Amino acid sequence: MTIYTNTPYDKLTVGMEAEIKRLCRTEDFIIFANSSGNHNPAHLPHEDYDGDGVPDEAVAPSMWVASLISAVLGNQLPGPGTLYKSQTLRFLGRTRDGDELTAKIRLTAKEEGRIARFDTWIETSDGRRIVEGEAEVIAPERCFTFDGDDLPGLTVRRHVHFDRLLELAEPLDPIPTAVAVPEEENALAGALLAAKHTLIKPILVGDRKKIARVAKALDADLTNYEIIDVPDHDQAAAEAVRLVHEGRAKAIMKGHLHTNQLLHHVVKRDGGLRTARRISHVFIMDVPGLDHLLMVTDAAINIAPTLDEKVDITQNAIDLAIALGIQKPKVGILSAVETVDPRIPSTIDAAVLSKMADRGQIKGGIVDGPLAMDNAVDVEAAKTKGIRSLVAGHADILVVPNMEAGNMLAKELSFVAHAEAAGVVMGAMCPIILNSRADNDKARLASCAVAALYHDWRKRP
Repeated sequence: MTIYTNTPYDKLTVGMEAEIKRLCRTEDFIIFANSSGNHNPAHLPHEDYDGDGVPDEAVAPSMWVASLISAVLGNQLPGPGTLYKSQTLRFLGRTRDGDELTAKIRLTAKEEGRIARFDTWIETSDGRRIVEGEAEVIAPERCFTFDGDDLPGLTVRRHVHFDRLLELAEPLDPIPTAVAVPEEENALAGALLAAKHTLIKPILVGDRKKIARVAKALDADLTNYEIIDVPDHDQAAAEAVRLVHEGRAKAIMKGHLHTNQLLHHVVKRDGGLRTARRISHVFIMDVPGLDHLLMVTDAAINIAPTLDEKVDITQNAIDLAIALGIQKPKVGILSAVETVDPRIPSTIDAAVLSKMADRGQIKGGIVDGPLAMDNAVDVEAAKTKGIRSLVAGHADILVVPNMEAGNMLAKELSFVAHAEAAGVVMGAMCPIILNSRADNDKARLASCAVAALYHDWRKRP
């Protein structure tokens, strides 16, 4: 609990001092940009905002730095109830992400009307002064306290990892994609948006009249798109699969039909898109605050996978991660605990999968388990439990014990941690793009980018 207590005017004495320390973070710059409306790219994370070919490091906004002075006045001295009358500022230097700043004040005079004057300055950790000036405030009349924990917290919703995927996919040729039943606005708009970004070349499979009505509502021109008129949803799904067999489509995108309807034709033994691998779903998640993509599998297809099925589920996710540029994916096999317990079958599966990876039966990644969710993604949690592992605290892929656990985990990340989620089905003859009606444009584009990158990776020798 953070309790702030003020010093009323009659208790102030010339010469009194106060200070606070603050670590300078890029997230502060983003929050300042949103609250102030100052979107100057010099203060925001960019690779090269001025176009000179040299990566640019964001510089802390000067007025954000100066605002730390108000934090000392408002929290420490005189503290809660203090009101500004004036503040002069002289900026002597710049600061960047990772710098520790100390804002300091010293009372220099008291005047009538509860006026208090302060010298104010801010220093870096090496004593370099970057801001100085004088403040004039109205000090509080009486003493009281304030609970700082009452202030709501903020989460910065940045999805930089999806931006990287879109950049990686941008130079690739658009992947011919059979869009099954784009007969609803979100379904058609998602396909057309991906086409606009040259991620896919859509072949629209569904009821021509319904697709035309949706296009009219979206004010979209379909002149340059192939439409295959199939009024029945089940037949449209079958047609999308047939296009893959004919070589006209290299991916399938789910439109306005049930996932089961589409997958029914994908998994058919005769005429489907089966391979030697078990088909599985992978969520690719861009979680704010996490410094890498996080993949969750399987949260949508395999309800209670066997050990053999988990081998394929794990290998599918590793292959996809490598296609997305993760050279040696770290795979955490999740359970409720991080030790093998015969009473919890998923811990035994996790241990076997880990050993199979050690023996080369699962290739391309570093696999460890069982791991609980906390020590799979949080280094401190892993250290607390005494877990020493290349995966613990650093997992790129989370393999869940069953679909229920995976679905809950993915939705918690989306709706509680504000993650964006792309979704792709793996293990078939081609990637299958699964979008939800709740997905926004960024998530839809990311799903298509993932499919395009995987398709390109598979073509490599």
